[in-house]
Parts: sequence; structure tokens; C-alpha cells
Amino acid sequence: MNLDKLRTLCLSFPGTTEGIKWEDHICFMVAEKLFVITGEGGGVSFKVNADEVAELIERDGIVPTPYMARNNWVTVQAYSKMKPKEWEHYIRRSYDLIRSKLPKKVQAGL
Repeated sequence: MNLDKLRTLCLSFPGTTEGIKWEDHICFMVAEKLFVITGEGGGVSFKVNADEVAELIERDGIVPTPYMARNNWVTVQAYSKMKPKEWEHYIRRSYDLIRSKLPKKVQAGL
């Protein structure tokens, strides 16, 4: 995984947009709700199920996301810390978790 592959993966999901927030964070959003945050320097943050947090942060290079850990976000500190299939799984999961919280009318429009 690298930034270009991450961008391609994220933008393949319906209704996804890309933007810059906090000066230098590349964010991927569905209906203006964040589901992935990254930057040029690496480190990728995303939402997971509550029961996955403890399992993931036990792994080397995966930590709770500052300010967002209470909402079940984790940060993978380097692309090499997960395999390509894991990236696909967790990024898709993050998108699905965020999308599921959108109003039904918005979901239907995606």
C-alpha cells in the first residue's frame, strides 16, 4: 500500500470525496463524514468496530488515534504494517461504518 493505492481504493467507494483538512491531512469522506485520514508523511487513521480496537493496537505500529480513539479510530503508522488484503478490509469497513450512520435518504442517494 502507498498513498496512490490508498487514494484509488478510497475513491472507488460510492459518494467518496477527497479533501485537505488541518492544513496537511488528506481526508476521504462520504457525505462530508471522514472515514480515512492520512498525510504525505504516512500514517493512516480509520474507524473500526469497537471489538477490533484492542486486537489491532496490540500489533506493532498500530495505535489509538489521538482525539478520536474514543470513537474507535486507530492509526497505522506505516503502510508496511498491514498486508494489502488487510488494508482493503479495514478501509472498506471504515467506509461502511461511517456510511451506515448517515440518514437513510443520504445513503439511498449514494
